[in-house]
Amino acid sequence: MTFTGTPVAVTGAAHGIGRAIAQHFARAGARVAIGDLDGDRAARLADEIGGGAIGVALDVTDRDAFAAFLDAAEQTHGPLGVMVNNAGVDWVGPFHEEPDQVSRRELDINLMGTILGTRLALQRMLARRQGHVVNVASGVGRVPLPGSSVYSASKHGIVGLTESLHMEYRHSGVRFSVVQPSQVETAMIEGQPRPRLLPVVSPDDVAEAVLDAVRRNKFEVWVPASQAVSVKLGNLLPRRARESLMRFLGLGRIAGEADPVARRDYHERMFGRS
Repeated sequence: MTFTGTPVAVTGAAHGIGRAIAQHFARAGARVAIGDLDGDRAARLADEIGGGAIGVALDVTDRDAFAAFLDAAEQTHGPLGVMVNNAGVDWVGPFHEEPDQVSRRELDINLMGTILGTRLALQRMLARRQGHVVNVASGVGRVPLPGSSVYSASKHGIVGLTESLHMEYRHSGVRFSVVQPSQVETAMIEGQPRPRLLPVVSPDDVAEAVLDAVRRNKFEVWVPASQAVSVKLGNLLPRRARESLMRFLGLGRIAGEADPVARRDYHERMFGRS
């Protein structure tokens, strides 16, 4: 398919992965609606990418605000063609020290925000029997992430949600993709080690994979694609061997050896002082 004139809505789109996704869709001719908690930054990005893009302040945990965002997108661009649920946050530290309000915020934004965005998009797409929902999860939606357990749980939830919807709505005309990147070079991985055997990708890499998934109707998307092989082969191993392999690759280092001082600014921006 081509994207010329296709209405696309992206959450968490004023920075990082979401920003790249919005830019790539706009370059491909789509009409993009950018939703982000930072409404001013969303509006500036819309002006930068042009093509009739709009930027709207959006708290994905607020159902009314989410519905208003999609209403504005459709009033400006027409019936929603692609919904990209990308907004997400990550708190890194020992599980027993993570404040309850931080865990709730992670689950509210990462998982409940995706649930709301998917539900509201489906309510618009089902009557037309067309549309595509892209949920940005993570590689740690399939494997554990010690030191960031609630984040991993939220991403496992997104994978389970999208897997289930893919079956539930298989005859509806609406398509689904779940995107599972490795570490992405954004503010979210500030202060985290980059294990040599685990890839670090760019936001543009993820954006290109998202557009390819929609063009080719691909359900499960890994970034990079090579991760799919290692994870699926690893899952065939007995648990002790599988966990040994993950430790060898450095999975436990990503969050377990993160520098809390280097991450302090990110944590305060995303969660406030806790």
